[in-house]
Amino acid sequence: MRLGVLDVGSNTIHLLVVDAHPGARPQPAHSHKVELRLAELLDEHGAVTPAGVELLVSVIAGAVQAAEDKGCEDVLPFATSAVREATNADEVLARVKHETGIDLPVLSGADEARLTFLAARRWFGWSAGKLLVLDIGGGSLEIAYGIDEEPDAAVSLPLGAGRLTAGWLPGDPPDGADVRALRRHVRARIARSVGEFSRFGAPDHVVATSKTFKQLARIAGAARSADGLYVQRDLSRKSLEEWVPRLAAMTTAQRAALPGVSDGRANQILAGALVAEGAMDLFGVEELEICPWALREGVILRRLDHLPAPVVT
Repeated sequence: MRLGVLDVGSNTIHLLVVDAHPGARPQPAHSHKVELRLAELLDEHGAVTPAGVELLVSVIAGAVQAAEDKGCEDVLPFATSAVREATNADEVLARVKHETGIDLPVLSGADEARLTFLAARRWFGWSAGKLLVLDIGGGSLEIAYGIDEEPDAAVSLPLGAGRLTAGWLPGDPPDGADVRALRRHVRARIARSVGEFSRFGAPDHVVATSKTFKQLARIAGAARSADGLYVQRDLSRKSLEEWVPRLAAMTTAQRAALPGVSDGRANQILAGALVAEGAMDLFGVEELEICPWALREGVILRRLDHLPAPVVT
C-alpha cells in the first residue's frame, strides 16, 4: 500500500510518501516539505500567531493535496513539540481539522523518543545490541536507550535547536557570553537525565538521527547525502569540540556556506552543536553513527506492525 506520513515539526512540515507492506522495508516514493519554522511563529504568551496559524493550515492543505496526487491510500499525520507546547494548541488543531479535514494527533515527547528508537532498532537490527539513540529536533532533544524494540528509558528535553536559538542566541554572530550561558543551560538540563540511563549500563552502539546531526556530521567530513543511505556516516566528539568555537564565530551566512548546511538551518546549527556536544560528553560518547531513519519511519513501521500479515496460499 502507499502511505503518506505527515510530520508537523517545529522546523519543517514534511510529507513522506512510501510504498510499504508488513515485513518489508518502506520504500520512499515522494517527499514534499516546507520549512515553516513554526517554533518561531509564537507570540510572547507561547501561542501560535494568527499569521502562523494561517500558514500552518495552508501548508498542511498543500501536503494533503500532494498525498492525494501521489495516490496515498492513507495519511498518518502527527505534530511534535511546537504544537504540543503552544498555549493555543486546541484552537490550532480545531482550525486544521475544520479547514483541511486532517485530525492531527500530537505526540508526547516520550512517544517521539520511543518511535525514533524503533526506527533506529529496525535499521541497525538486533546485532547492534544495546542502543543509545539521540535526536535533536527544532523544539526538543529526544534520548532513548534499550536492547529491545521498546526502549528501557526514553525522555524528551526542551533543547531543540530552533527553540534554543530563538531564546538564547539573538546575535549574528552571537555574543560569546550568550554562547557560554547556553552551554551551561544545555549541560545542566541534560545532566539531570543521565542517571536515568546510566543504571542500565554502557550502550553497545550509539546512534543519532535528525537533520541537525546529519549536518554536523557532514561539516565534520562525513559523506554527502547524495552518496546514498547505506554509506556509514560517523560523528566524533573530538570533531564537535573543534567545530563549536568555529561555528560560534561565524555569521549565519558563513555557516550556510559550509558543506551540507541548508540556508534554513544555518542559524540553528550552533545551538544544535552545543546540544550534541553536551549530550555526547555527559553520556561518555566518543563517536556515534548517523541513522538514516528517524521519527517518520518509526510512525510508518508502527502502523505496518498493526496491519494483518499477508496470507500465504
